[in-house]
Amino acid sequence: MPYFLYRISPQRLLTYINEFAHYRNARDMARQMRQEQTQDDLDSIKILFAEHRSEAEILLKSRRVRQPSEDD
Repeated sequence: MPYFLYRISPQRLLTYINEFAHYRNARDMARQMRQEQTQDDLDSIKILFAEHRSEAEILLKSRRVRQPSEDD
């Protein structure tokens, strides 16, 4: 499965950046993009592992419910 790189705005708008076969390449691109961001840029850069692009976007748009831990 490939790794997908996305930019996510504070309004939760997704911008597809690229697809990578290897995690290291996706990680390096994400790190570079994060370093190039200005302080005014509030977008997040995310890497997702998914079967295809539409699955990655569904995962990014869905809200995760916090699972209770043993400490709760």
